[in-house]
Amino acid sequence: MTNKIMLVAGEASGDQHAANLFLELKNHMPDIMGFGMGGKKMAKAGIDVRFDSSNIAVIGVIEVLKHYGEIKRALKLMQQLLISEKPDLLICVDYKEFNYKLAAFAKRQGVKVLFYVSPQVWAWRPGRVIKYGKIIDMMAVIFPFETAYYEAENIPVAYVGHPSVDKVHPQLSIDEAKRVFNLDSHHPVVGLLPGSRRNEIIRLLPVMIKAAEIIRETIPNVEFILPQADSVDDDLLQSILKTSSVKLRVVKHQPYEVIQCCNAVMTSSGTVTLEIALLTVPMVITYKLSAITYWLGRLLVKTPFIGLPNIVAGKKIVQELIQHQARAENLALEINKILENTDYADTMRKNLEEVKTALGVGGGSKKMAELAAKLLKKQ
Repeated sequence: MTNKIMLVAGEASGDQHAANLFLELKNHMPDIMGFGMGGKKMAKAGIDVRFDSSNIAVIGVIEVLKHYGEIKRALKLMQQLLISEKPDLLICVDYKEFNYKLAAFAKRQGVKVLFYVSPQVWAWRPGRVIKYGKIIDMMAVIFPFETAYYEAENIPVAYVGHPSVDKVHPQLSIDEAKRVFNLDSHHPVVGLLPGSRRNEIIRLLPVMIKAAEIIRETIPNVEFILPQADSVDDDLLQSILKTSSVKLRVVKHQPYEVIQCCNAVMTSSGTVTLEIALLTVPMVITYKLSAITYWLGRLLVKTPFIGLPNIVAGKKIVQELIQHQARAENLALEINKILENTDYADTMRKNLEEVKTALGVGGGSKKMAELAAKLLKKQ
């Protein structure tokens, strides 16, 4: 009998994770069928994407409210599909609040739920562990320290490793990549990674461009490069870049080749910071939210860091410039310090190597596929 699964992802990283998982699962079950919500990567992997999630990949209270109508429409469609398609398994990939509601609905319909990427219960609202335990059949976590929270409540949990470990493998050497991107091997290279969401680009890219202009004043031969996320619209990017007085190379579809060429990177917060850490490239993390979202976050979040490399390391190993500190002058100061202070940069690389070791050897997509296969076989 052909198994049918529903996969739901709401952001660029989740789209990639779901695609990788499905491709691995097809190795176990060649005739498996997949449908759901996601983006281009899922569609390319052979999943029947019924709702494109690129327009609802938002973060923050104000941003969610602005897109509330579309998010609600997506949730209603997914709920209708659960009833009409009757999948053998629902795999929720990150996108926590949306997928929590969908998983609860699926549970009421008698559909098994595998949740991939735990909410950050170690940072805020640890009581969510019990809430999630009531609506899932298995929680797959990506950090080793997360299992204890679920085991303490006797909730099925499996550590599968961080998916970035498997995918962060540049296909070109640094020298080859620099030739392809027309970068001078004798010049320092700074990467700009403003995020994969529209609101991140709007808030962060102008600040990064201004920082680049300041950096160029003190290091005239510096070169700048930006790996464009697949979810970022060309018109949006170019409308902001045309205001820049610095030459900025934009590269599509080769993020890891770009990052490894960099001597330093200014980056938005999120999964990308771990990808940069896996390539052991020194960085500064920055982020800006709406005032209300930031204020609520300050009240709720208990961890002293927002940057994943710092959280994994358990200490501050890279600078975080958040909200009012996310200014061009501060970004430029930190990048200049990385480029000009060899000891400072070397210490950061050493600490990032330790983060890389802590993230393990990979195989997350394969482990996820094995978990999904086990749940399907228990039908």
